[in-house]
Amino acid sequence: MIESPLHCTLSTPEETAELATDIAGALGPGDCLLLEGPIGAGKTHFARHLIQSLQDHPEDVPSPTFTLVQTYDVPAAELWHADLYRLTSLDEVEELGLLSAFDDCITLIEWPDRLEELTPTHALHLTFSLDPDGEDARRLTLQWSDEKWLPLMERIFP
Repeated sequence: MIESPLHCTLSTPEETAELATDIAGALGPGDCLLLEGPIGAGKTHFARHLIQSLQDHPEDVPSPTFTLVQTYDVPAAELWHADLYRLTSLDEVEELGLLSAFDDCITLIEWPDRLEELTPTHALHLTFSLDPDGEDARRLTLQWSDEKWLPLMERIFP
């Protein structure tokens, strides 16, 4: 049985995109991915490929750095991609409507530390970091407490 946390290396941007596509296929309403890591670690690259893999007709997926939230209608559910980097208070999180999105939508949250106590307990945490051994390589830590993520982890990390 796979246990949390799980660590892996993504050697190329293409491996990151493949993992995003693998995870995307398992997502449904109420699923939340928390994407953590420094600027340039691959959070938005991962999110972009995950979203495009769920779209019937892949379209441009901009970073929500300035808009804070981008929404997409995908067959599985409405998908919210949020970048909370510029937020300074929990009131701003609540104003975005994220709390209701956590119940009914697929949510991808960059800079989830801004959620503080509003962080969904059922979320899958993905922490990206630069790998000093390779220019394009990233280290990824996946962490979860909800057992709902076990079948996915066992499928993509046999």
